[in-house]
Amino acid sequence: MKQLQDDRVLAYNSMFLGVFMFLFGFLKFFEPFRTMFDVQIAKSDLPPLSIPFGKVAEMAIGLGLLLPACFRKKINNLYGPVVFVASAGLVVNMGVATYVHLQPDVPASVLPLGIKTPFIPLFVMVLAVLNLYRLYGARTGKS
Repeated sequence: MKQLQDDRVLAYNSMFLGVFMFLFGFLKFFEPFRTMFDVQIAKSDLPPLSIPFGKVAEMAIGLGLLLPACFRKKINNLYGPVVFVASAGLVVNMGVATYVHLQPDVPASVLPLGIKTPFIPLFVMVLAVLNLYRLYGARTGKS
């Protein structure tokens, strides 16, 4: 039976999502991304506390996916639970991003690539669900 730590799809997907999320969370501390993110939150009627929480959550999710993927052989017992929590958090995070994209008061000019349709959050959410599926399959022996 293949070990969870040997699942290359899970490892590469986690590394990609980890870099992607950490990078975009980090970039939101700098202009023009800072202003764009602030406008997104303000125009979508989310509470102002969502601004710092959103930035930190993206970076934490990124690290929660990236570090276990890089050190999966050394943290056998923690690998699955940490990637599961980070992937589940990413699904929630991308659910909020989809909500923001769909708000009529949020202008396309402050969204990634200027695209109003939530293609990017939904694609990232699918990749996070793939992680959850691979983790579930490894646990039940269906992978």
